[in-house]
Amino acid sequence: MIRQPLTMFCYTDISGRVRGKGFPSHLLKKRLQSGIAWTPTNILITALGPIAETPWGALGDLILMPDHDTELHLDFEDETPPEHFFLGDILNTDGTPWDVCPRTFLKNTMLELREQAGIVPHVTFEHEFTYSGANGRDGDGYALDAVRRHGRFGEVFLAALHEAGLDPDSYLPEYAQNQFEVTCPPTNALRACDQAVTLRELARASAFRLGHEVSFTPKAAPDGVGNGVHVHISLRDTQGSPISYDAKHSYGVSERASYFLAGIHRHMRALTAFTAPTPPSYLRLVPHTWSAAWTNIGYRHREAAIRICPTFGTSEKAIEDQYNFEYKAMDATGNPYIQLGMLLQAGLLGLR
Repeated sequence: MIRQPLTMFCYTDISGRVRGKGFPSHLLKKRLQSGIAWTPTNILITALGPIAETPWGALGDLILMPDHDTELHLDFEDETPPEHFFLGDILNTDGTPWDVCPRTFLKNTMLELREQAGIVPHVTFEHEFTYSGANGRDGDGYALDAVRRHGRFGEVFLAALHEAGLDPDSYLPEYAQNQFEVTCPPTNALRACDQAVTLRELARASAFRLGHEVSFTPKAAPDGVGNGVHVHISLRDTQGSPISYDAKHSYGVSERASYFLAGIHRHMRALTAFTAPTPPSYLRLVPHTWSAAWTNIGYRHREAAIRICPTFGTSEKAIEDQYNFEYKAMDATGNPYIQLGMLLQAGLLGLR
């Protein structure tokens, strides 16, 4: 059967869905220079389909411009078409950044944090999801048998991540039936979000090829265990040296880091509009679920909205390198670029 390879240029909309346009792959060289046409209102397509109220209506034109560093080309070697896509930014037709582009918002925030406070955030995400082919049973939390019972999915998924350059730091069966978690090593904020988007798509792609689905929903059932997206943040100076830790201060939180956390803490109720933006989000954010029910900061406390995380090792350097904070009131129903950008903006307000 004849085939014409397809390439997609994509971005992540407000609801966290990855959308874009495709074209024959033989046009890639041209499209890398020109981008592809896009429409303002597309960013307001909701997760369930209908378009939210939009200021643009049917008016306007934009350009979806790929970032060459985000290219994913992955052949699962199962006779299905390869995954081939780029993530990118939304530009006006004159090539200037579009004010509403989520990825540009994060890049601008990173620049503000660097120029105004001399801080470069180091970031990673924890992703929880449920897999429909897991054959899970009650009591499977963290069980070796849970990995055995979900068959080839884990190996296929991890192989896909490896081929995409996203070697995971950990992969495990989580507490709930059919639930799993995957993490990647920390990196710069923009790359961490690009990796988060790619990782979720590869989880879906791996499950699809095995005849199943994955779901990142914060709650599949009101009385079920939810899926969170926890973001870990550490602060570094512009030379790359860690600045979150100071042994002389309470719980090791440095003075600058305390200002940063205070900004997030002060604005946390408003931040949840971005980090936990849907009704199912609040079925998860309740007490005694190891999520986050209060606007608090806790030392190694898994129900704190911001957790001061443990470090492993005794030397000062090991502690400084590992020291980080985990924001837990987040899930995959939002846009990771907006979510992280808003956290960093709140942290910057604290520093100011």
